[in-house]
Amino acid sequence: MIRIETDDPARPDVHALLSEHLADMFATSPAESVHALDHSALSHESITFWTARENGILLGCGALKVLGAPGEAELKSMRTAAEARGRGVATLLLKHIVAEARNRGFERLALETGTEDYFAPARRLYAKHGFTECAPFADYTLDPNSVFMELPLQPK
Repeated sequence: MIRIETDDPARPDVHALLSEHLADMFATSPAESVHALDHSALSHESITFWTARENGILLGCGALKVLGAPGEAELKSMRTAAEARGRGVATLLLKHIVAEARNRGFERLALETGTEDYFAPARRLYAKHGFTECAPFADYTLDPNSVFMELPLQPK
């Protein structure tokens, strides 16, 4: 059974997954267009970080960052371990984080992802779950290498 729980981004297996994530981001996008956070940035008090594990084995991670604008949060650091891809881990994490954002009373969940083909699966996942493209938010600016998406969070 896959369990999603808050976790420490500095935990060795998580740190390794996040380092792999950052390496892929820098290999895929120009440095000025990489907005992924490292393990220390993900430990900030404005961020809640979760991992998905099965029998203690790390399958993926994701985070929720509280933004400065009231009622707004950002989805950060979604990553599935290579050996766990195709098992629905990203969908489980995304649903968990959206539900958590809704439960906390956020009105909007936004994210930034890349425009390159590498990011197409992520864009499809977000669109499948109701995210639509939007203007840059928070401190982001227009960037040909970035796609900004949002999901209104009406209470259920």
